[in-house]
Amino acid sequence: MQPLPDEQQLISRAKQGDKNAISTLYRVYVQAIFRYISYRVESDAVAEDLTGEVFLHMVQALPRYQQTQAPLGAWLFRIAANQVADHYRRKRRATSEPIPDSQPDDATDPFGKVEDEEERAQLRAALKALPEDYQTLLILRFMQQLPHSEVAAVMRKSEAAIRVMQHRALKALAKAIGSPTKARGYLRGEET
Repeated sequence: MQPLPDEQQLISRAKQGDKNAISTLYRVYVQAIFRYISYRVESDAVAEDLTGEVFLHMVQALPRYQQTQAPLGAWLFRIAANQVADHYRRKRRATSEPIPDSQPDDATDPFGKVEDEEERAQLRAALKALPEDYQTLLILRFMQQLPHSEVAAVMRKSEAAIRVMQHRALKALAKAIGSPTKARGYLRGEET
C-alpha cells in the first residue's frame, strides 16, 4: 500500500469537505483496512461494519489530522485497531448470542471455498490466541505487506523493536498452528 503521489493535496481537499477527495482516499485504503480487520474479528460481515466505522471516524477526525503524527495509512490502521478493540469490549458486555456468519453462494468451486474458509478459520483462531500486539504486527507485516517502518509508526515502536517482536510473534504463531512452514504460508496466502 503505497501513498498516492498527490496524497497531501487529497488530504487537504478532504479536510475542506471535498467529497471526491474523501472518496479517493477511501478507495485507496478500504481493501487494506478491511483485510486487516477481517483477520481480527469473527466474520466478514463484522469486518465490513467496522471498516465503515473506520472511514466514518476518518471523515470526522480528518480536520484534526496532522501528517507529522503518522502517514495517513498508519493513522487509519491505528483507527482500525481501536475499532477492533472497541468491538470486543462491546461484545464482552453484550449478552446475546452472535448471529451466524452467512456465506454467499459460490457454485464455481465449492470445495476450494471450503478449504479457504477452513484455513482462514484456523488462522483466525491461531491469531486470536496470540497477544494483541503480535496479531497487529503479523497482519500488518505479512497480510498487508507493510514495511517495518510503517508497522513501527502504526504500533508506535522502533523498527528494531518491531523486528524482534516479529520474530517472537512468528514463533508463537507457529506453535499455535503446529508448524512454522504452515504459519508462514498462511500469512503469505500460500496454499499449504
